[in-house]
Amino acid sequence: MKKKVLHIQQSIAITFVIAMLFSCTNDYKKVEDIFSRKSIPIGEATNVFLIHTDSGRVSSKLKAPLLYDFGQRKIQPYNEFPKGIQITTFKKNGDSITITGDYAITFNKTSISEIRGNVVVTNHKDNSVLKTNQLFWDQKTKYIFTEKKFTFTQNNNQYQGVGFDAKDDLSKSVVKTLSGTIALENE
Repeated sequence: MKKKVLHIQQSIAITFVIAMLFSCTNDYKKVEDIFSRKSIPIGEATNVFLIHTDSGRVSSKLKAPLLYDFGQRKIQPYNEFPKGIQITTFKKNGDSITITGDYAITFNKTSISEIRGNVVVTNHKDNSVLKTNQLFWDQKTKYIFTEKKFTFTQNNNQYQGVGFDAKDDLSKSVVKTLSGTIALENE
């Protein structure tokens, strides 16, 4: 009788183990959704220094202490720079623009970046500087804008205001609300 009970218990245990093994299938889509929902990066890099070239010419340099790669996200893959970023772009005419900030996120499909915290955009050729706390940058159209307070310095003039749009080299700017002192030359 003890053998029969032991045999039944072993049969139940084996059946249970087999059922567990066959029920544990990894559905790739489910696993991918779990990682995407929790926003776990697929890559992490420290002390990042990237150089982008176009036809053998350096077109941009990126420096960041930390980079998280969320490229696995289907709807909106992105890269996050939680400890700040410094990007310098080089134009064919020798002009260079540097953008720095305490935090940045770049959306891969749209090439739009949001840079926050102590944002500074510098055009090194004409020494113009934009300072704000938040900036959006469309890398495809080379366009920047902010709806936040800003300070813009150009040609020894300093302007303050709220809302600033311009090309990323700080040319062709449009200001929504402006205050400041402008030096005029007497003729």
